Amino acid sequence: MIRIVTVLLLSALALPGLAQTPDKLGPGDTVHVTVFQQPDLTTDARINERGSIEMPLVGGIKLAGLSTTEAAKAISDALKEGQYLKQPQVAVALTTVRSRQVSMLGLIVRPGRYPLEEAHTKLPDLVAAAGGIAAGGSEEITIIRDGKSEKVSALSKDFELKGGDTVYVERAPVFYIYGEVVHSGAYPVKAGMTVMQAISIGGGITPRGSENRIKLRRVAADGKTREYDANLVDQIKADDVIFVKESLF
Repeated sequence: MIRIVTVLLLSALALPGLAQTPDKLGPGDTVHVTVFQQPDLTTDARINERGSIEMPLVGGIKLAGLSTTEAAKAISDALKEGQYLKQPQVAVALTTVRSRQVSMLGLIVRPGRYPLEEAHTKLPDLVAAAGGIAAGGSEEITIIRDGKSEKVSALSKDFELKGGDTVYVERAPVFYIYGEVVHSGAYPVKAGMTVMQAISIGGGITPRGSENRIKLRRVAADGKTREYDANLVDQIKADDVIFVKESLF
């Protein structure tokens, strides 16, 4: 009899379409519960936000944080303690993985939900799987975990992602340069960048322009835009507008 039970339980775990079992179950995962010789107790359920599923007879049972083997024991113990079955034989199989997924949003080439294939998935690996950062996207990425956000470099190999994380790629900070420069337009801001470096990125000042007549427009803390006389060594910030005027002579 024990051998028959074992074969049946292994068969239940090998049902087609079952997902690869992660180390631990989590909210969002869907499980298939089989109780030997009790077809009325066979259950397909999604683990809710509280980490539990609803089972016939025993009601809510918390499975989050348990392996499938531990989950089967928890259900078996509940049936036994409730005196519904003397020696319940239970198998739990994972059918859909949701707790081990990460949402990739914002300026990413292929936004969507991506599974964490390994127990330890690094941020650059998942960014690459999503096609990389789209044009105009920032290499400083926002990670949202448990309602809290954190800024992380997209190249950080030390940052490990967890199931339920949201990775958001924002627009890269830019500055704008116009007037008597070779190439007007918007360009990425780099840490410590000066007005002189910004002008160089714009191709330099035209023969008609003057490095002594450079204006810098910046949004102040009160939300109002102010204009300053800029020096070549002044550092620029995101959304600054540099305007190079014509020479007076």
